[in-house]
Amino acid sequence: MARMTDMTQTSQPPASGRPVRDVADSYVTDLAELNPILATMLGLPMGQDRLPDLSPAGQQAEDDLRDATLARLAEVEQAAAANGGFADDDERRCARLLRERLETARAVSEAGDNLRAMSNIFGPPQRVRGTFLLMPTATEQDWSVIARRISAVPAAMAEHRASLTEGAKRGLYAAPRQVETVAGQLADWQASGTGKGWFSGFAAAGPDALQAELDRVGAAADASVGDLRNWLLTDYLPGAAGTPDGVGADRYRVGAKRWNGANLDLTEAYEWGWSQYQEILAQMNRQAAKILPGSDAAQAMRYLDEHSEVVEGVEEIRTRLQQLMDEAMSNLDGTHFDLADPIKVVEARIAPPGSAAAPYYTGPSQDFTRPGRTWLPTLGKTSFPLWGLISTWYHEGVPGHHLQLAQWRYLSSQLSVYQTAVGGVSACSEGWALYAERLMDELGYLELPGARMGYLDAQLMRAIRVVIDIGMHLSLTVPADSPKFAGQVWTPEVALDFFEAHSGRGREFLASEVVRYLGAPGQAISYKLGERGWLAGREAARAARGADFDLKSWHMAALSLGALGLDDLAEELAQL
Repeated sequence: MARMTDMTQTSQPPASGRPVRDVADSYVTDLAELNPILATMLGLPMGQDRLPDLSPAGQQAEDDLRDATLARLAEVEQAAAANGGFADDDERRCARLLRERLETARAVSEAGDNLRAMSNIFGPPQRVRGTFLLMPTATEQDWSVIARRISAVPAAMAEHRASLTEGAKRGLYAAPRQVETVAGQLADWQASGTGKGWFSGFAAAGPDALQAELDRVGAAADASVGDLRNWLLTDYLPGAAGTPDGVGADRYRVGAKRWNGANLDLTEAYEWGWSQYQEILAQMNRQAAKILPGSDAAQAMRYLDEHSEVVEGVEEIRTRLQQLMDEAMSNLDGTHFDLADPIKVVEARIAPPGSAAAPYYTGPSQDFTRPGRTWLPTLGKTSFPLWGLISTWYHEGVPGHHLQLAQWRYLSSQLSVYQTAVGGVSACSEGWALYAERLMDELGYLELPGARMGYLDAQLMRAIRVVIDIGMHLSLTVPADSPKFAGQVWTPEVALDFFEAHSGRGREFLASEVVRYLGAPGQAISYKLGERGWLAGREAARAARGADFDLKSWHMAALSLGALGLDDLAEELAQL
């Protein structure tokens, strides 16, 4: 049974000159009531000791809220049309974003994706654990709230299991590879916290006055993680046998719309991704000759692992990444960006055990009391070649995700919280972050030995993502001009071997990436396709303005639009 209040009617905002944004923000408030993880992400006060209902009833409540919001949006759109159009461009953009995002969410729900939600990075258990890393821990009251929320973990795990059970009844299973990967992550969670479990380890940092309660709820939460893992392996996995890794064309189109905000021409995207792979690989081989004469890209990257700067120690690499972001912030502010003071704070953190392999970013709270943070999964390593991390931290931190998402938070009252924090489109945000890496290359910030090779390696990885993501899900064959893999069907095994042959990253990292792509159809292509949109918009604006084009002004105007789908991104950027 759903634990949340019936939210089929959205709260009614006061009449104003921004009716679309009012509808959007009313939706955010109501959604945060249903989903307290969202409330924590935004720094809103409601529900901080609760977790969302992960059962089918919880999904139904969100579906009802979505449909009620679409009905209200239709009324506002009709009124605007009767009065000659929207009051301003922010209203127009918000209306397009809200309608597209909610209609796409409807398609995702109708496809039953919530009933087979299994991902090593985007799954429900990962979201539950991740919310604790965003909660304040300064006072005894903070820990009292945390204790109550940890006590809700067993119910959340049981509700997730109920959704998977309902999916199984309908024949909607996650693929065995996803199940086994998530079960492995849950085992890592159980092994952490000095062997007591991740929640027990997290709770052990609380105050002495609450430790008995924290120990109790932490142990119960860890037990529920173990129960879910055992159920996945003994009950769910046998039924999932035979479920293909790839989701097929129909589900892939829904996923691509979810992550990109566009109805994509998948053939064009696949062919373009392959051409990008070839172009970037040629650049890498030219760069390799500068690093180690006579070598190819793979040989040069192995050389860099052994002969370039290596940071020893987990805390030492965290400190170095913090320094990298602080220096970029100082150098770029006033020259290529004009940054408000709250945006100038970002923290480097180490990701908890049992995370996926890829680094990631979490945004600040709405009031900036919790800053934006970058997270490095160490995968148990204590030695870190720096050459492969520099460009990545420009992507995750400054001027990448942090400048965009923190700027959006800063503008939430001007735009809407929906446009700046909730209705995000991966192609817009990941596209900006990939553009940010390119910008730092253009500005000459990749001069440390190997740093530009690291950037090109990251670019190549994003191009390969386009090819293997579409290829695996649609069961395409490797193009004929591939020297070693031509004509093979893109299976996860072929994708991993291809990836390893063309990447400076280790096989463990790449295996995690392949599983990630299979569990989030269409997300992996959003990086490179999004960057293409950002670059097209910038060049169109430059061509239109000629000598009057100012890159700093364009950056700040571009970062003040809020979220956009690929259907709109390049056109909106071109008009700045």
